[in-house]
Amino acid sequence: MSKISVSLSSLPQEAVRALEKLGADLAVARLRRKESLRSWAQRIGVSVPTLMKMERGDPGVSAGIYATALWMMGRAGAVAELANPETDRGALEADVREAVSFRSTGAPKPRRRRPSRLVKS
Repeated sequence: MSKISVSLSSLPQEAVRALEKLGADLAVARLRRKESLRSWAQRIGVSVPTLMKMERGDPGVSAGIYATALWMMGRAGAVAELANPETDRGALEADVREAVSFRSTGAPKPRRRRPSRLVKS
């Protein structure tokens, strides 16, 4: 019997639902390709029970197995975009809060440049 990690047993419900949806979507992708559990598992390099766990969204299945299944579907690029800093709203909002805080703490304000006067010769 395998040991269940504390982090896996206390996953936020939103994360659990996301993994379940990913697993169900991967199962649909396999079925649409008319692949059996056995052949798909063999192509991914896992056992049939592991593939079944993945399709249920089991958080104990390695991220590498999920990534390989996505690669099999031609969606490996989706994995690379999951934590793209450019779309990290939480960090972007923190950057804005920091800028607003910096501005309101009395930090020196940038000086406006006076337009230079043209000297006529």
